[in-house]
Amino acid sequence: MQFPQFAVVRVPFPFADRPAVKHRPALVLSSAEFGTAAGHSVMAMITSASRLPWPEDVVIADLSCAGLPAPSKVRFKLFTLDHTLVEGVLGQLAPADVLAVRAAMARVMP
Repeated sequence: MQFPQFAVVRVPFPFADRPAVKHRPALVLSSAEFGTAAGHSVMAMITSASRLPWPEDVVIADLSCAGLPAPSKVRFKLFTLDHTLVEGVLGQLAPADVLAVRAAMARVMP
């Protein structure tokens, strides 16, 4: 299974063994080549939460391209996830949103 960089995917949260699981969007940050070789991808959380913003939250401007139904932002709460747990691809970030995420990545991980 392969996911392109900046794909928006649906994943189960939390990943731990808990009775309640929610299905949430996440952004693939690692390259497709890395994901194919490793069998997992580095991802960032996507949230619609408006309270308590984090430094470097990136608002997603083109929701339809990303496949998101509500105003959302990329939150640099990073994790790796095995591809077998990914429930599907929702969309792909638009070029302007990719530029904004890349700029935030450069500040977060110089």
